[in-house]
Amino acid sequence: MVKDCNDNDIQEIVSLLGQYFDGLYEGDTNKFENVFHESAHLYSSDGTKIDDWERSFYFEMIKKRASPLAQNLPRHDKIVSVNKSGPSTAMAVVNCAIPPKYFTDYLTILKTSDGWRIISKTFHTDIHD
Repeated sequence: MVKDCNDNDIQEIVSLLGQYFDGLYEGDTNKFENVFHESAHLYSSDGTKIDDWERSFYFEMIKKRASPLAQNLPRHDKIVSVNKSGPSTAMAVVNCAIPPKYFTDYLTILKTSDGWRIISKTFHTDIHD
């Protein structure tokens, strides 16, 4: 669902999400430089402990793991929804995977002087055999 926005905003957010998916699939943190705000944090929980990662920590994790592209894995990118609540605030729910891990990402996106940027990512992981 998209509320109170013009088509250009949604096109820009969808483009940002495309860069996000490409960066994940290719393991390319250079692409993430223009996707994640420099103050971005990532969150997850196993039900007992909350993980809070700074952008730089997440980028290092991406650099150290074999990318889905390098593993010749199929892409599983999907935009589930995009909601925009004002001129500079949006939320996207997306799915992606590095089998056997399948992720649901809740991305808070802010419009900055540099364009739309992800300021926070909260994600859930399912393991499929």
